[in-house]
Amino acid sequence: MARPKKKPEIPKKEEPQTTEELKKKRVRHSYIYAVGRRKKAVARVRLFKKGDGKITVNEKDYSGYFPTLELRQIVKQPIEATGQKDLNFSIKVGGGGVRGQAEAIRHGISRALVILEKDLRKTLKAEGYLRRDPRRKERKKPGLKRARRAPQFSKR
Repeated sequence: MARPKKKPEIPKKEEPQTTEELKKKRVRHSYIYAVGRRKKAVARVRLFKKGDGKITVNEKDYSGYFPTLELRQIVKQPIEATGQKDLNFSIKVGGGGVRGQAEAIRHGISRALVILEKDLRKTLKAEGYLRRDPRRKERKKPGLKRARRAPQFSKR
């Protein structure tokens, strides 16, 4: 008669981490990390506490990366709303279009600022910068030219 096999020992799950532990985990480096998203664009934001207000996007200055003044203003909105002028940001962004990338960066910067200082949450939330905009491109349906555009009807 065969002996029953021993069941492998399952390691115990760690207890959920508190927000302070998560904050320490993120602040382990010399920067604070946050992710911002909009449509297909994803921005990975690093906030450096000691700085002079410099923002780099994909290894370029943000004013060189974004061609128009409007897009540059979108990126700067959470910084201007909170008055945090002495922070440096290093951002990697990809996917989507230029506008979506700018809004993803705004979302990521806002999240990083809240991790840095909880009091800024009220200001940023009132402006709507912490909300992840859920709108996406609608899928194409069968029998249609685009998501909702039907083929042109001809009576004769």
